[in-house]
Parts: sequence; structure tokens; C-alpha cells
Amino acid sequence: MIKRLFFILACFSIVLTSSPVRAGDYQATIDVFRKAGESAGFFDSAYGYAVFPTIGKGAIGFGGAYGKGHVYEKGAYVGNCSMSQATIGFQLGGQAYSQIVFFKDERAFKEFTNGSFEFGAEASAVAITAGAGAMANTAGTSAGASAGRHDARVVGAYHKGMAIFTVAKGGLMYEASIGGQKFSYKPR
Repeated sequence: MIKRLFFILACFSIVLTSSPVRAGDYQATIDVFRKAGESAGFFDSAYGYAVFPTIGKGAIGFGGAYGKGHVYEKGAYVGNCSMSQATIGFQLGGQAYSQIVFFKDERAFKEFTNGSFEFGAEASAVAITAGAGAMANTAGTSAGASAGRHDARVVGAYHKGMAIFTVAKGGLMYEASIGGQKFSYKPR
């Protein structure tokens, strides 16, 4: 029974992210983060970043998430990465969101690009609502709050050399959790 539920969740997550990510999707996602809330300032000071245009997440008690991304060093595209996550607990629904991980310095960048990296449960993401309505996903639609909302003025900070921001694209889950995310990296 548990294996069947995990298989269903894995399939749901794959369906959420199954549309091929086009090169323009990465730039559109970067543009959203450049214009949204606190994340804009990180582009000026970060050594690099990893951007995920769409991460699909699904859960029925057991959950799973998956997404593909690009890694940038000093603004130059240097490699590909993927993110996977497995969760357990009281959870139900599905969600698609975009995510960016900023690297404060070369040490943090190298830690992430060593090939396999994992965020622990203490890591947290800042959910951005500002400007999210301007983002189009691969289906041509978007979801998000207006830029005028008070809660859109969030404050992000580096934790162990990394800062994480998410923008919800749609779905029935309220929040994107990042604890337990595993990343793989392959140079270009």
C-alpha cells in the first residue's frame, strides 16, 4: 500500500513538471525573482545561484517533489541541476512553484556544485508573492498575489551561505517546504 501511494505521488510530481523546460523559461523565472521583493538585491551581491522554473510537489500523507534547474556562477550558466524531495506527515494536495537558491560566496557555490547536496530540516525558504502574477508557466497561465500586498515585503537572509526564495505558480498546497531537498549537479 505504501509503495503504491509513493508511486502515485511520484507520478503526480512528474506530471506537474513533465512539460519540457524551455531556455526562455529560465530567463523568465530569473526576471520574476529580479523584480520580486527581497530577492532582487541578492543578484547584485551573490556569487551565483541555481534557478528552478517549475518544481512539482504532490502529497497524500507521503509526498514527493521534483524539478530541473540551471546553475549560474557570476551570472554565467555553468551547469544543470535537479532537485528531489520526499516527505512524510499530514499533507495533501499538489503544487507547482519556482525556486531560486543564492550562493553568498565561492565556498557555498562549491558546496552546492560538489555533485550532491542536501538541505536539512533547519533550512527555510522565503515565499514571495510580489510580482508572481506576472509569471507565466509552461501552460501559459499563472497564479499569485498582487504586488501591493503587505506580506510581499519579506526579508531574506543567508543561512550557511545560501538564501532560498520560492514563488507559488499554482496548486492546492499552501506552502513550499524545502527541508530534506536533495540536489544533484552536472557541469555544462
